Amino acid sequence: MKKLIPLLIFSLYAVSAFAVEPFTVKDIRIEGIQRTEAGTVFTYLPIKVGETVNDEKISAAVKALYATGFFKDVRLEADNGVLVVSLEERSAIAQVDINGAKEFTKEQLKDGLKSAGLSESKVFDKSLLDRAEQELKRQYFSRGKYAVSITTTVTPLERNRVAISFDIVEGEVATIRQINIVGNEAFPEKELQAQLALATTGWMSWYSKNDQYSKPKLSADLETMRSWYMNRGYLEFNIESTQVSISPDKQGIYITVNVNEGKRYTISDIKLAGEMLVPEEELRKLIKVQSGEAFSREKLTASSKAMSDRLGNDGYAFANVNAAPEVNKEKGEVAFTFYVDPGRRVYVRRINVTGNTKTRDEVLRREMRQIEGGWYAADKINRSRERLQRLGYFSDVNVETPAVPGTTDQVDINYNVTEKPTGSVMAGAGFSSSEGLVLNASFAQQNVFGSGNHFAVQVNSGSVNKVYSLSHTNPYFTDNGISRGFDLYNRTVDTTNLSAVTRYKTQTKGAGVRFGVPLNEKDTVNLGLAVEQIENTIDENSSQRVIDFVNAYGTTVDTIRTDLGWARDTRDNLMYPMSGSLQRLYGEVGLPGLDLEYYKISYQQQWLKTFGKHFTVLLNGELGYADSYNDQPLPYFKNFYAGGIGSVRGYETSSLGPRDSSDYALGGNTRIVMSAELLFPFPGLPNDKSVRLGTFVDSGMVFGEGDALGRYATFDIGELRYSAGVSVSWFSPIGPLKFSLAQPINKKEGDKTEMFQFQMGTVF
Repeated sequence: MKKLIPLLIFSLYAVSAFAVEPFTVKDIRIEGIQRTEAGTVFTYLPIKVGETVNDEKISAAVKALYATGFFKDVRLEADNGVLVVSLEERSAIAQVDINGAKEFTKEQLKDGLKSAGLSESKVFDKSLLDRAEQELKRQYFSRGKYAVSITTTVTPLERNRVAISFDIVEGEVATIRQINIVGNEAFPEKELQAQLALATTGWMSWYSKNDQYSKPKLSADLETMRSWYMNRGYLEFNIESTQVSISPDKQGIYITVNVNEGKRYTISDIKLAGEMLVPEEELRKLIKVQSGEAFSREKLTASSKAMSDRLGNDGYAFANVNAAPEVNKEKGEVAFTFYVDPGRRVYVRRINVTGNTKTRDEVLRREMRQIEGGWYAADKINRSRERLQRLGYFSDVNVETPAVPGTTDQVDINYNVTEKPTGSVMAGAGFSSSEGLVLNASFAQQNVFGSGNHFAVQVNSGSVNKVYSLSHTNPYFTDNGISRGFDLYNRTVDTTNLSAVTRYKTQTKGAGVRFGVPLNEKDTVNLGLAVEQIENTIDENSSQRVIDFVNAYGTTVDTIRTDLGWARDTRDNLMYPMSGSLQRLYGEVGLPGLDLEYYKISYQQQWLKTFGKHFTVLLNGELGYADSYNDQPLPYFKNFYAGGIGSVRGYETSSLGPRDSSDYALGGNTRIVMSAELLFPFPGLPNDKSVRLGTFVDSGMVFGEGDALGRYATFDIGELRYSAGVSVSWFSPIGPLKFSLAQPINKKEGDKTEMFQFQMGTVF
């Protein structure tokens, strides 16, 4: 007969037990388990065969088994020296089903449930259901779906298991119906609302989602508003309160912000104090604010940073420049003293790079201008970051300079990069009334096998231009940054399908090598040498100039072409530049000794400047001149052309300039192209840099001899053509897209016009 030793009913904080006399355990028997292995119970049971047990050990054993969370009832009994452990298991979750989810994938929602402690194969606990429902609602609330309804069903299964089903009715997205700003006097409410990322529903809200409320977005907007006021002199500006309410149907959000603007302050004086390791005159030039100006927190912060960075260039990585205010409330004035504390001079112990899973470490390190073991230099560190960004391999580059533990004069530099697709498959398209739709494609990989080498294949199957080319570039052919590239190409130009250009067909087969020599951080010289063979085909509609050239030199000509160029690039970004400039000078010469002896010179100047927060002015100018030497004619296929998406938008491709007796464009030996463009965010997307709208004015013309009516022989500013229009550029998920719609301004008789052009592509 069994003798009951203790009967225990356990809770989290209390244990009840019956006292028994100690006995020696001869054996242990487990009863009541269905899913749990006996070995698992023995693992957690703190009693072993051969031990003598008492009340204290039995209580400890019950606690230990309850603490596993596997059991909802635990009993220990004795049967002739055998310890009998009777267990009642908790139910296990056999499956979790989610029905009705559209806004999120089931995997995303299950990940959220897992973070709340509920997932398949875990022990079922009813207390977790409420937490799980709240987690699901939290995810839907983050998307603005405050009307979401969740019904939970628990179904018992065999072997003490349960199935849990969440039935979701998502409802509609709640949108911001009104944003009220109360207490503002200096600025109108609409001007303040324009500074916020959150907005009432607009025509682009379907894309930007800016009409969907979230607490982090509102907090960011309130800080934006605070900065807006403080940058305009309102030193004491304060947001008194913020109220967010939702309509009874949970479809509309109403936001009210109460502000206290305070008095507008002007700066009365600027002083410098502290340890001046850099001459005070030099530091004063870095101060962005002046006496008599309105207080601006942005300019004040920029001044402190500029001085800290200047000290950082000399190795003072922990330089600290603080601006202490002296406020005169009666006069509405504030004076600032910049206290300069350079700290200790430090040097760089190690440079660490993380995040480059594809790109080799050496590809990044060769861009570094800061060296290990050298004095810390903020300008070199920032320049290294810029060079990494300009590689085009990374979507983001972050840098940190933590101090080395246990030292006061050493730092490490940690660059963390986020790699992006560096291969591209580009497609281009244009439309004209004469040629119709023309397609081209190219394949390029900027970072072959993570080596930093470039490889490209171009295939253009247009009816006018057919290109088949291969190119390879090693940007670090030598350790000091000299690049080397090879090109192999077969290019065919057939103008018989163009209504504007004289009739001819050329097929150029060539191979070349090129080098790039960096002069400094901004300037590069390019050298190239190529061997080409050009086959010429004419017909009865070809111009006399083309016919004369073929009669003189034959249908096949050979040339050795050498290229020489210089470029200076200070743009802040290659994809979407906002500031900086680009200068390029390029020369091409047909060397003497073969059929073609000519030269071409081209110059481009591009300048960008950002005004305000969103507007960028882009100015671009291009000049070109070509001629021959040794009394040879300039090859007709080396002429310049203008008109089209790459030069003067609004006019048909290559249509401007001299024309033959059949009214076909001949091209010319002199080319001028100018454009001015104002770039700004797309309406409804003020903070999305991937989409930009532009308004532009283009002008240009080609000059040269051969015009049937004697026009365009020499440069005449009165012959320039002008156009104006709008452009859209979008770095979309499928790649870069560009659109332009242009209208000629001073079209003359015989000019060929083309209003719409676009380009599209994708990346992989």
